[in-house]
Amino acid sequence: MNAKILGSGGLTLVLGHGYGSSQSVWDYVLPDLIKRYRVVVFDWSFSSSIEPPIDFDTSRYSSYGAFSEDLISLMDDMNLREVIFVGHSMAGMIGCIAAIERPDLFSHLVLVGASPRYLNEEGYEGGMKRSEVDEILSAMESNFQTWAQSFAPPLIGVDHPDSIEKFMQDFLRMRPEIALSVGKMVFMSDFRDVLEKVELPCTIVQCTDDIVVPMSVAHYMQSKIKGRVSLEIIKSGHCPPLTAPQLLIDILDRVLISGN
Repeated sequence: MNAKILGSGGLTLVLGHGYGSSQSVWDYVLPDLIKRYRVVVFDWSFSSSIEPPIDFDTSRYSSYGAFSEDLISLMDDMNLREVIFVGHSMAGMIGCIAAIERPDLFSHLVLVGASPRYLNEEGYEGGMKRSEVDEILSAMESNFQTWAQSFAPPLIGVDHPDSIEKFMQDFLRMRPEIALSVGKMVFMSDFRDVLEKVELPCTIVQCTDDIVVPMSVAHYMQSKIKGRVSLEIIKSGHCPPLTAPQLLIDILDRVLISGN
């Protein structure tokens, strides 16, 4: 999983990236964080940064559960305990699942642009209609690269061309069949029942200009998570590590200084 430990502070952060990206999504926050904390970065199995490319098992990785198993194994192998896990996008819910299974590994969860369900349902606003998700998956299957080039700018924020380019370097290197398989899993997922089992302290970081995770999702998560929850609103698109790194650093410092 290309895991690395950077810095040598007393507190340990584990940073999990989201769909389509790699650990490079944290490049803008790492120089500051490693001055004060021990920071672990890694790549999920679908990442284009895994070299040599693995034989990605689409049947195994048909749910976040397999990714949470990988996270737990990684943390056990590295002898990590009571870490602050920062999960961006899909990694947020993966962290929740892992924390339910092994609460000894975590002291606090920071859920950045996370969502338990993207699809709307009666009584729940996930942000996307089923027809919209079907169109996305059809476009991915038809021509992944063309779809990615149209999807990334509004996802990241059109005012951040350098961040879009950085994100696209990873996104476009994904194997299309893996991108489609993981994309289906993400956009069709429903992990709402997981939230009430999360007993650890959590910080939800909700982005004001997120095209896939509306504010309603953050409030829903805040109401359902069993542990102590704080909600931070950040002016950014879906990927604040790239577009609002200092604001994200400030939130992490507050979480760590407050004693988790």
